[in-house]
Amino acid sequence: MGDEHAETVRLLWGPHPKPARGPRPTLDLDRIARAGIEIADSDGLSDVSMQRVAARLGVTKMALYRYVPGKAELVALMVDVAIGPYPTAKQAGGGWRDQLEDWARRLITVFRRHSWALEATVGPRVMGPGELSWLERAVSALDGTGLTGAERMDAAVLLVGHARGITQQARATGSAGNPEAQLGAILGDLMQAHGERFPALASALTSAARSNGQDQAWEFGVQRILDGLAVLIDQRAR
Repeated sequence: MGDEHAETVRLLWGPHPKPARGPRPTLDLDRIARAGIEIADSDGLSDVSMQRVAARLGVTKMALYRYVPGKAELVALMVDVAIGPYPTAKQAGGGWRDQLEDWARRLITVFRRHSWALEATVGPRVMGPGELSWLERAVSALDGTGLTGAERMDAAVLLVGHARGITQQARATGSAGNPEAQLGAILGDLMQAHGERFPALASALTSAARSNGQDQAWEFGVQRILDGLAVLIDQRAR
């Protein structure tokens, strides 16, 4: 792993030696990360800074630098604390499908609670033990299905992508409730004026309007991903 990631790896994975100089430590990495999470949850990731985190903790910025060298490392800590570890004490039983469905629902709950994590988890980066415990759980749920290791990881990535997409849509509309209903309302107004040009879309929207405002996109996507995996697993079994 490159030297540019060495400090992030140390902070996420340890060891964590106590500062060799200065007064007796009054902080720890968990407290620092949670202070950053509180700011990001209320004001967004862009408002997180070493200065604001230090102020929330009642210390100077220079004191904070004794624990975390900069914002990039701070955000990596925040992500791992916010996302993980996977709640193993509450694992769903049943077969692989029940386990992955439960896993996906827990994941989108985390994303909806900490939507700033979407922008903090883009691109190649170092992941911490908490975040990796989620990937471990998803991959292990597919043990014995006949899927290769790469396919099991890709299945997890598909479900993560769906959870990210739905959360991003909610975030873009400024609501964690039902962005699909908001989009349907906008399209419905357009169809009232231009429905004759888009008859298939107008008919589909009329049907969707009778769905009691439920978040159909999330449920539909999860079930179709799992359906596709079921077909592949059945083919391997034969």
